[in-house]
Amino acid sequence: MEYSLSSSVNINNRLVTVSSSSPSPAKNHHRLNGSLRSPFSISGLSLPKRCRSRVAVACAIDFSSGGSSYCEFSSLNTPIEPGTPAGRFLSSVLLNERKSFHDAVAETLEKLVADVDEAYARRALTADSSESALHRRIAELKEQECKSSVEDVMYMLIFYKFSELKVHLVPPLSKCIYNNRLEILPSKDWELESIHSFEILEMIREYLTFAIGWRSDFSVTESWATTKIKHANLCQIYTASILFGYFLKSTTLRHRLEMSLVDPIDDMIMNSYQCRRKNLVFGHTHNKIPTSPFDGTKEREKLISYLTGFTPDSLAKCAQPNSKEALNLVTKHSFALFGDVESEKMISTSFATLKRLVLEAIAFGSFLWDTEEYVKTVYNLEEIN
Repeated sequence: MEYSLSSSVNINNRLVTVSSSSPSPAKNHHRLNGSLRSPFSISGLSLPKRCRSRVAVACAIDFSSGGSSYCEFSSLNTPIEPGTPAGRFLSSVLLNERKSFHDAVAETLEKLVADVDEAYARRALTADSSESALHRRIAELKEQECKSSVEDVMYMLIFYKFSELKVHLVPPLSKCIYNNRLEILPSKDWELESIHSFEILEMIREYLTFAIGWRSDFSVTESWATTKIKHANLCQIYTASILFGYFLKSTTLRHRLEMSLVDPIDDMIMNSYQCRRKNLVFGHTHNKIPTSPFDGTKEREKLISYLTGFTPDSLAKCAQPNSKEALNLVTKHSFALFGDVESEKMISTSFATLKRLVLEAIAFGSFLWDTEEYVKTVYNLEEIN
């Protein structure tokens, strides 16, 4: 059994719009202007222009190099190799002294803040001297160096969250390609789905149907049936899925916060939670917000109904990373995973592998939101205007 997918996610206009020139195995498609659109299609969710061009270059796999017959998973075989002393230090701590990882992250962030503050203090002290230009340049270089270090710290925090689930990030896909076929085992679908609520999982399943043609009623044979997809489209889907995961986490917490504001008990719990979270680095829970058992007669608004009330500007704000460091991380991760060679070649794979990649990307986006929220309580991330 073989299907040919030419689907692509249009991240310029709609995050979960899927264009297709041939029938997919999904049933009951919703058509709009010749495209397939999910009930959860949302206008305004897109990568900023400066990132979009970089991702386009990153969306390719070098099929000529062959590769191994299986993905070479290992404890720290991540697509991005930490390039800063801070990143290499944390990767060593995570590998050899896992129990000290939280303290190491906190100390590293505090040191980066101190380094930047010291450089700018020296610049201020020498503002009227002959060395002002030198110290201004030193301060700029130190700030840039610290930004790169912070991105490595954020990446290691995301990797830590995956390791808590006992899920390894998929390594560069060149290590997973054999005779132009990509397969990823073990799938780890259950672990990747376990971080989401039931309502979010329903939205994700709809997203999977319209992004890659996967259906929840697939048999084992259908899940592992051979399908084809352009590697550039696969990169687009993966990157868009990161933003979709970021969007889901952002709007879910916003929804819970707004629902809590009409319930004094929930409001008290939420305020307590937000005060505590500033002192946490990522515990063993999945960042679940406690809710009050005393709901009274107030009817809780469903998340999907809540989202329909968003304006396009609000949707775009929730879907795009708030900081340039987080945005850079999305681009760098996609680049490292898919390579840098432009090509129109097709990749043979299965719906099970496509689902694995999408679930990983959604989890990555969710963890990116957590990481960004934590880091900015210590380090001043550069906001996107």
